[in-house]
Amino acid sequence: MSETSPPLPPADQRYLEDYVPGAVYTFGEIEMTEAELLAFAEKYDPQPALHTDKALAEAGPFGGLIASGWHTIALTMRLYVDHFLSTVANSVSPGVDKIRWLKPVRPGDRLSIRVTVVANRRHAFAEHRGAITVKTETLNQDGDVVATFEAVSFVYSRDRDAAG
Repeated sequence: MSETSPPLPPADQRYLEDYVPGAVYTFGEIEMTEAELLAFAEKYDPQPALHTDKALAEAGPFGGLIASGWHTIALTMRLYVDHFLSTVANSVSPGVDKIRWLKPVRPGDRLSIRVTVVANRRHAFAEHRGAITVKTETLNQDGDVVATFEAVSFVYSRDRDAAG
């Protein structure tokens, strides 16, 4: 984990209070393999000129195979869960907003994520829980932002465990 903000505790010791607004963290990496790109596209997003037919994709708008944006977001989510979310205090999420695919992801690209904590608010109606809002950027190996989304996660506070 590369950090530009106060260090996060280990995931099994991470609570609502640890997600400081303005903090920025970078995690990764994961490779977009051609085999996985093709398998995902065949099953979930079978657009030949983009994702499943090499010859058509070569003649298509991106000059070759590109990953489905949904596959890119799935890999982003894998990194987000593995590195950013708490394993002891994460609850649920009411949703993700503003998904954007900014650049194509190609076979062999290595992806990482940059997560910025936008807000942290304790719930008035849930005594030991709050919500964090984050902006997540997916980066390729060149540091280009290829996708973004904003998410809210409900996270328990440290005092929940103290209250028993």
